[in-house]
Amino acid sequence: MALALPQAAILARVLRSALIETLGQDYIRTARAKGLSRTQTLRRHGLRNALIPVLTIMGMQFSFLLAGAIIIENVFYLSGLGRLIFQAITQRDLIVVQSAVLVLVAAVILVTFIVDLAYAAVDPRLRAR
Repeated sequence: MALALPQAAILARVLRSALIETLGQDYIRTARAKGLSRTQTLRRHGLRNALIPVLTIMGMQFSFLLAGAIIIENVFYLSGLGRLIFQAITQRDLIVVQSAVLVLVAAVILVTFIVDLAYAAVDPRLRAR
């Protein structure tokens, strides 16, 4: 909770502003004029187009969550990768620090790749032809 709540608030704020901007577009007015209800318009047209900035923020927040885990695990005395890295740094265990950093970098690269794939799933204009 201590790690996720601030990030969730940022994400909710970005989603809200993206939805407000999207709902003011011409294609939303056209969909409403064709007879779609407000909920149907929001689901079919609004939310999908508002997800692109949200996906960007989610991808960036992942690295902040990993870095915050080191602090949170030490504050609440939880055992995990963050605590392992902190103990390895204090004991000057270079091999463990390098290995843990390599695993974290691989995780960030993987999440960035997944976010890029999600862009193509959300916006069909971004798919390769």
